[in-house]
Amino acid sequence: MDTTPIDLGSIDVLQVLDEHANVDASRDPNYERGQLVKMHRGLVLTRSFDQRMLTMQRQGEMGTFAPNLGQEACQLGQVIPLTADDWYSPSYRSFGAQLWRGWSIERLYKLWAGYHEGFPPPPDVNDLPFSIVIGSHVLPAVGIAMGMNYRSEPNCVVVNFGDGASSQGAVAEALNYAAVNTAPVVFVCENNGWAISTPLSKQSATNNLAVRGAGFGIPSIRVDGNDILAMTMAVDEAARRARAGEGPTFIEAVTFRMSLHTTADDPTVYREQELVDPWEARCPIVRFEHYLQRNGHLSQTEIARVHEECDAEVIAARDRFRADAVARPREIFDHIYGELPPELEAQKQAYLDRLDQKGVE
Repeated sequence: MDTTPIDLGSIDVLQVLDEHANVDASRDPNYERGQLVKMHRGLVLTRSFDQRMLTMQRQGEMGTFAPNLGQEACQLGQVIPLTADDWYSPSYRSFGAQLWRGWSIERLYKLWAGYHEGFPPPPDVNDLPFSIVIGSHVLPAVGIAMGMNYRSEPNCVVVNFGDGASSQGAVAEALNYAAVNTAPVVFVCENNGWAISTPLSKQSATNNLAVRGAGFGIPSIRVDGNDILAMTMAVDEAARRARAGEGPTFIEAVTFRMSLHTTADDPTVYREQELVDPWEARCPIVRFEHYLQRNGHLSQTEIARVHEECDAEVIAARDRFRADAVARPREIFDHIYGELPPELEAQKQAYLDRLDQKGVE
């Protein structure tokens, strides 16, 4: 039995682009221009969608949702290296990754507006629906990875969760089970500094959450979550390990929640602006745009055009959503049971009678 102790101090820290867009040439993956331009568009589209969703929610057109301002690189970097045969298990702040994976903007509008047809993943997209219950989706992701092992499928699963979810027992169980059984899963812990109103310092005795993965015997790395190149590289390497039968990897993506936890939250009640200000200079999109300009991949004019096109795409999708999203109140009982119990049948009839009285179709 190998009793060699794990060196928790040897966890690597990966950054390719610093906040001033200075590149570590020894680590630059040198992606082709086409891939870099696609990555940039994905980042911008994510932010355009986020901003439009927030506007629609404030206008009463959208339900409560979780903005991801400032976490775009963290999100996209998780899924850029995945193939169509790989699986993704997202948390509720992952709509940028979902867009990259093939979810339409209209589908995501419907999801957050409460329409049932927006919730299931699109056909041929190997994603799980996200779970609102913190950390509950991590164990099912490991289950899918174990299924890949049983079937000898050379694929992997990426699952993300926040720093708050890392304190959940279900996440610890998932880490341990994956490690013991060499499951092909990539754990991405999005350390954005806050579990709603609880700062990391009040929920963890360490500010380095990557040591939690190492504690279970899982190769672990800490990554600048606002660096799209570093995130993509880290997940790419972890996915390669998983597909090759080398088991799980734990990635701590260090980022910051610039906006609200959800639209039901007011961070000014518990968080000082002086904590937010330094992270504005670490914007993942601005950083990447400086890199693209310095390397001759995109001009300022081309960058501005991408922003305009993404805004227009999001608005066009909003208009299609408005035309298609028609409330169907008479279907509210239809997706609960195949055969309603008597007490619910009575409730349904009373509800339909009330709709009739009010003239609601």
